[in-house]
Amino acid sequence: MIGAQQLDALDPQTRQAMLSLMAELAARDAQLQKRDHEIAFKQALIDKLTYEMAVLKRLKFAATSERFASTLSPEQKSLLEETLDADLSELSREIEQQRGDGDGKGKADKKSPKRAPLPPHLPRRDVPHEPADTNCGCGQAMQRIGEDVAEKLDYQPGVFTVERHVRGKWVCRCCQKLVQAPVPAHVIDKGIPTAGLLAQVLVAKFMDHLPLYRQEAVFARAGHLIARSTLAQWVGECGAQLQPLVQALADELRRHLVLHADETPVAMLKPAQLRDGKTHRAYIWSYCTPSTNPTRAVVYEFCETRSGENVREFLQLDTPQAWKGTLVTDGFSGYSACVEKGVTSAQCMAHARRKFNDLWANHRSEVARLALRYHQCLFRIEREIEALPGDERRRIRQRKSRRVLAVFHRWLLAQRQLVPPGSATVKAIDYSLKRWKELTRFVEDGDVPISNNWVENQIRPIALGRANWLFAGSLRAGKRAAAVMSLLHSARINGHDPYAYLKDVLERLPTHSASRIDELLPHRWTPPEG
Repeated sequence: MIGAQQLDALDPQTRQAMLSLMAELAARDAQLQKRDHEIAFKQALIDKLTYEMAVLKRLKFAATSERFASTLSPEQKSLLEETLDADLSELSREIEQQRGDGDGKGKADKKSPKRAPLPPHLPRRDVPHEPADTNCGCGQAMQRIGEDVAEKLDYQPGVFTVERHVRGKWVCRCCQKLVQAPVPAHVIDKGIPTAGLLAQVLVAKFMDHLPLYRQEAVFARAGHLIARSTLAQWVGECGAQLQPLVQALADELRRHLVLHADETPVAMLKPAQLRDGKTHRAYIWSYCTPSTNPTRAVVYEFCETRSGENVREFLQLDTPQAWKGTLVTDGFSGYSACVEKGVTSAQCMAHARRKFNDLWANHRSEVARLALRYHQCLFRIEREIEALPGDERRRIRQRKSRRVLAVFHRWLLAQRQLVPPGSATVKAIDYSLKRWKELTRFVEDGDVPISNNWVENQIRPIALGRANWLFAGSLRAGKRAAAVMSLLHSARINGHDPYAYLKDVLERLPTHSASRIDELLPHRWTPPEG
């Protein structure tokens, strides 16, 4: 290494050249170190995914063993098997993506199993692919000498059809030049399903709550049996491919200053509990924009616990990109730590109302009846101003709702002195008084809703589907389900047909630029013409 004194001894021109060369070498060293770090990170991720795949393969063997299978009902055994197959397929796709980006090893290294031909009795529909120009550079017209045909299995409710992708071969006999249209890109490369069939499987599983063993029976009645293990592989691969879009949806959600949050429990089978068939209580967290926000989006996150740390991680509160806004929630204490990180808390007035409603329904309490009258007045004002702009909503709340709340608060304080300690009435009153600042946050901000009912409506489909799921077969399966449901239900609340949306996204995703992924988000998507 040349020292400063040696550089000073050189003539100015040589010294400048040496400094430039040293700067170039330092930049190259930094670039090499960065590349080595990226390679080490990718290899660590590949090792992690490979280990997870090995664990899942052992679990799959256990799930099919006679001794273990005897402890499960047929439905439970089927759900577990399809979950493991989907997880293995998703892991395989993720490993391929990492290897393809890192050392050039991709799908070419993987031997694809031979595919059985599609049944001849299914209707066929040709989809031609011809070169844009069939004139040779020498000026001669090229001649068609043959074609390559790839068959894809398509599905419309109740009917299977086969798409024959016909790629004509054109040759110039003068130059011996051969031209052919490129192979169309598909979400599952070299697979038989069209985007329409994949969308049908995903919508049926994650929105209509049809497990794959039931879909297998539906497809058999339609004229073509698709093994549930094959369906599970499709689900796993699609889950991996859709993940960047789900991440973009979460990023979009965090750009808004008012969000709802809620959680609901679901059963999950952990690897350590596989052999005894016991399940672990996990949770699906829901985050969405208010119903008055023009951007309608909902994101689900599957987590192993109910810890408030899950919310802090989603809002990125411990990073430079920490979300700063108002979070509308119920009274669960897990959200309180977010306030210490700079989040403004707004709580749900509907939850406070339910305390008094239970008193009235069970005991015909006069205090509860009068409290419900105050809530009735507040919610009536909200219905009247729901369609107004945020500034106008705030102005009316300041003029009307504030007065109602002031009288209601004085009345609650007075009643608190009259009812006996420890009674159900005191608990209902204390619930509101202890949270009064958070419950009345909506008066100060026209964009903050009075209740958390909107996100509860978005989480209700999950509660309805639990009877069909029985359990999430793994943490990865739960996260995959939450990701796909985020896209489907965001499409639904934007007024789109979830099937049409997902089919179009799966058709466009393989060739869509990653820098323009936001164009495929449900609130920005427009149905294709025709």
